[in-house]
Amino acid sequence: MTPEELVAVRVELEAFAAEVFEPFARNDQRRWGQVYLRGLLTDGKRKSVEPMAARLGVDGNRQALANFITTSPWDPAHVRARLAWRMESEIRPKALIFDDTGFLKDGHASACVSRQYTGTAGKVTNCQVGVSLHLACDHASAAVNWRLFLPPAWDPASPKADPDKTPRRQRCGIPDDIGHVEKWQLALDMIDETRSWGIEVPLAIADAGYGDAAAFRLGLNARGLNYVVGISTTMTAQPGQAVPVTPPYGGTGRPPVPSYPDPAQPVKQLVIAAGPRAARPVQWREGSRPGTGRSGRKRMYSRFVALRIRPAGREIRQATDGPALPECWLLAEWPTGEPEPVQFWLSDLPADTPLTTLVRLAKLRWRIEHDYREMKQALGLAHFEGRTWGGWHHHVTLVSVAHAFCTLQRLALTPKDPAPA
Repeated sequence: MTPEELVAVRVELEAFAAEVFEPFARNDQRRWGQVYLRGLLTDGKRKSVEPMAARLGVDGNRQALANFITTSPWDPAHVRARLAWRMESEIRPKALIFDDTGFLKDGHASACVSRQYTGTAGKVTNCQVGVSLHLACDHASAAVNWRLFLPPAWDPASPKADPDKTPRRQRCGIPDDIGHVEKWQLALDMIDETRSWGIEVPLAIADAGYGDAAAFRLGLNARGLNYVVGISTTMTAQPGQAVPVTPPYGGTGRPPVPSYPDPAQPVKQLVIAAGPRAARPVQWREGSRPGTGRSGRKRMYSRFVALRIRPAGREIRQATDGPALPECWLLAEWPTGEPEPVQFWLSDLPADTPLTTLVRLAKLRWRIEHDYREMKQALGLAHFEGRTWGGWHHHVTLVSVAHAFCTLQRLALTPKDPAPA
């Protein structure tokens, strides 16, 4: 960039920060919020307080930055609400996307650190896990809400409480009313909070870590949200055309109730029974690698099977009025040359939803992986070295603000409505 362009970007950054940091009660918080934001956006691999302060020149007051991010009493929810309002108007989201990411740690003193599985490492390791909510459309996305997952070992009320971890809660500043909650419940809580800000998006997207939980899908239904969620191959269901039947009554004992004549089958078997000839080719977007697409990039293309099914399970039966299980879509990706399908999704979108729409919405989850990659590699999402609950929430919020600013800069250079496929 030329010096003039750099000045223009800095002016835009200051205006954006002033808008998002408007809830701050004090001028010094606004000042150090902008400085921290510039630190996240500077060149340099490490985005913890000390190396950022070293790169910020006259604004590089390490102590002031550390106090702002770890102990300053500002509520991150207020900043997230302002960020969500701005990004909703810019992105015009078609979906809320949920996922979680790991923050690898060497020590055990940081809030909520435990040995747990994270996809970041692909294994059980010592880490924190953050759950995030992103506003997303085909061409842009932004993380606007966060939760820090508290493992059972950190919850004094849990039978799995660790006597070495629970005493650290006070030192880490974990509020007394925070206990262990499943990640899918944290996602539902974020929906409720985001709605309280006036953000209404009618569709939820998540991977199988959330989609396998019937309570999560029922929670989305209760909130009036449709969903397209990943599921594992072991989920069981009845075929869409299956109907309950009532066995003959012999006249003694309790009358029989309607039930399905055949046991529910794993969803993988239902797709295999339909066969590879049921798969249809779908192109859902153009990727980033060179190829033959209209933009000169590689076309994202595969074959998919869509079936109407009735998911089974005790929670679903208990929530259903009448003997018939609710009908929904089962979407499976079955690439050419593969002996069996490789990925599965469940959706309660209407029965007349086109296959291309189902595929494009299911594949929209790539946006959250894109956001995580940018926030971790370029903006220091996992570089926070503090140990407190509040400090973690402050840091991830500021990283989300920095990422949103980068997104706005990109949107200013490209059309908001992508060319049709």
